[in-house]
Amino acid sequence: MAILINILAFVVIFSIVVFVHELGHFLIARWNGVRVEVFAIGFGPELFGYSSSTGTRWKVCAIPLGGYVKMYGDADATSARPKAKLSDEEKKNWSLSIFSKSAGQRAIIALGGPIGNFIFAVLVFFALFEIYGKPTPLPILGSITTDSAAEKAGLKIGDHVLEFNGIPLDSFEQLSQQIKLNPAKDIKLKLKRNNEEIEIIATPETHETKDLAGTILKTGILGVRPGAEQKWTKLGPIDAVTESVKQTWFAATGTIEALGQMITGKRSADELGGPIRIFQMTGQAAQVGIASLISFMAMLSIGLGVINLFPIPALDGGQVLFCAVEGIRGKPLNEKAQNYVTIFGVLIVLALMIFSFWNDLKHIKAFEWVSSLF
Repeated sequence: MAILINILAFVVIFSIVVFVHELGHFLIARWNGVRVEVFAIGFGPELFGYSSSTGTRWKVCAIPLGGYVKMYGDADATSARPKAKLSDEEKKNWSLSIFSKSAGQRAIIALGGPIGNFIFAVLVFFALFEIYGKPTPLPILGSITTDSAAEKAGLKIGDHVLEFNGIPLDSFEQLSQQIKLNPAKDIKLKLKRNNEEIEIIATPETHETKDLAGTILKTGILGVRPGAEQKWTKLGPIDAVTESVKQTWFAATGTIEALGQMITGKRSADELGGPIRIFQMTGQAAQVGIASLISFMAMLSIGLGVINLFPIPALDGGQVLFCAVEGIRGKPLNEKAQNYVTIFGVLIVLALMIFSFWNDLKHIKAFEWVSSLF
């Protein structure tokens, strides 16, 4: 029964986030006078749907792992330019086409999806803060980076950190701040593990960054992340608005920073997860409670928005890049160049999908299970 609830939670949460993303594209496209032919949640065969009076086919498809909007003038769902000559009907209704709009308008339409995700996250956080309060992760370890200082010290997932050098901890944020202040220093952690209290000595690794003045700043990194367990603090309406925007901003910039660290090798790429990891995290959040599940939905929405901002063709950021080049040159790239760049972008996205899925399989120890059969 639990697995069915997790599957249902995953499908519902992921579909809502995708719907919000595509709704952002849809609304800004309609605002700019573009006809939207298809609004789809999922891929593959249509399960059910209806056609609106504006000519949009709204449908839900069999594979709930994404979605798209197809605008008038697109050759396909990837927003490619039409390759064949325009029909008489298309010439007559060209003003309704996506490609009849300026590069700036098309860029705004492309940004509509991520903008929708960020606005949705702010609204979700505001509702949570008003109804339940602000969620603060408890100092319970939810994940440990491979070959990190935490793993070398013997920390384990599920450890509840009670004290840091004798200082009582109430939240994971307090633990994180103390770790940052103690690079390359031995720290004493008092833990609760399997209902027993133990002490562990760990040494955070040193991470160096430069501020705007060029001064080198050293901070500690232990290699741990919080679990789904949280405590809730009530907020008033004004504080809720402020905290909602701050939470969305910090989550977005934190995601960008983490991805940058993976690219530069400062963080293990094994942390990059795919659909299986998202499914697991959805299930964990659902088990904690509805508030944690809704909070996870907001974080997932932010992640989807950030990823789509990357200037990779086949993503929204890639479409913005094409529009920027067109704005600078005064004309779009020729069709052949766009096709080559788009194919390259699709290959990058596919490679990332395969890599994240591979990480998922390693995370659930699928390879060990298969080898055990033999």
